[in-house]
Amino acid sequence: MIGLCLGLAGSIWAQLPVAHFTLAWNHSIEKIRWEEDYSVTAQGLVLEQARVRGNGAGMEIPDDARLENGSWHFRRHLPPLQPLRLGRTPEAGDYQLCIDGRCEFISRWVGPARSSHPFLQLWACETTAPLPPDEPLPGTQ
Repeated sequence: MIGLCLGLAGSIWAQLPVAHFTLAWNHSIEKIRWEEDYSVTAQGLVLEQARVRGNGAGMEIPDDARLENGSWHFRRHLPPLQPLRLGRTPEAGDYQLCIDGRCEFISRWVGPARSSHPFLQLWACETTAPLPPDEPLPGTQ
């Protein structure tokens, strides 16, 4: 099964047998929540939709965005990302991975952000069987 791998330079630190996930974080300067929904495919991670609760430095809202429930919703048309590279420092705060409506900080799977490892990569990879319904996310027991 295609799932999600987390790590750096091809070294796998964690694997999640999921087909969809949301990546969420608070903008380091504006402190505004940003969410991106991804599908995991054999070609890579496909950005399906993004949501942001406001705008500010480096957070320009596209002209075709629509406002729903206090968030701007929009789609970016990008090729599949393989890998998706995330900047990750102790000062900026952690990302969250949300799977089936359950959100956990990425540090649950790969440890806290460290200045010595300022990046993390997410990519599509072969994993084990899918999670059964109501099964705790790996690394969260």
